[in-house]
Amino acid sequence: MYPTSQVGNFRLPTKAAVWDMSDMASAEDLKGRRLYEALMVLKPSNLLEGEWAKRAGVNRGYFTDLKKAAGGSPRSDNMRKVLGAIGCTEADLYRAASGDPDAASDHLPTRTADAGEMVEIARLDLSLPMGPGALVDDYVEQEALHFDAGYIRSFTRTPPHRLRLAGGAGDSMFPTLVPNDLVWIDTTQNQLLHADRIYAASINGGAAIKRLRPIAGGQRILVISDNKTIEPYEVDADEVVIWGRVIRFARDL
Repeated sequence: MYPTSQVGNFRLPTKAAVWDMSDMASAEDLKGRRLYEALMVLKPSNLLEGEWAKRAGVNRGYFTDLKKAAGGSPRSDNMRKVLGAIGCTEADLYRAASGDPDAASDHLPTRTADAGEMVEIARLDLSLPMGPGALVDDYVEQEALHFDAGYIRSFTRTPPHRLRLAGGAGDSMFPTLVPNDLVWIDTTQNQLLHADRIYAASINGGAAIKRLRPIAGGQRILVISDNKTIEPYEVDADEVVIWGRVIRFARDL
């Protein structure tokens, strides 16, 4: 069980990225109206609660129960779904609960999809070795691409400045990805919270797009290629720097 921190009457685990059922059950005041208020800080202003619940795959009354303090201590898997549906993490919830004025600054501006708003997405060249511990923005930025904000909202609530584009290289992820696929990377999802998802990361100093699976209690990571001719291999967790999760790709026909 991880230690908890008190924020007013709101208790959250200090290690917010690892928020399991035992943490939540031990925090008797992690429920109800206070939690609801923190979630409302993070919620994009143009997202209705019913639509949010639908996207997260939780009961439509989820937010109503919290607001009425009838929800009790929420299940950690449902909370992750609710946060993931708007591109947030437990760490973001902690910031919102602490009263951080910048907690909601990353969210998309309120504007209709047909307003013609264009946003710029940075495109990176991952082909150059940058050495151990390199971050995604250490890589050379190629010409940025412009997209309609409504199009981006159709598949993610992550703000555009937290998205990156990168070209695929090699055939290690075939048939899921092929060379020259353009992948979308959500840099808000930079922790290994979901096993066997595809992540963009630095592994032993080299850029890689791989499926990652935590093993040995999270101390090691299994690196998986979808190409069945390439064997999975293990690395220590501290040899992997996760830049973000691959959430979408584009392919020429």
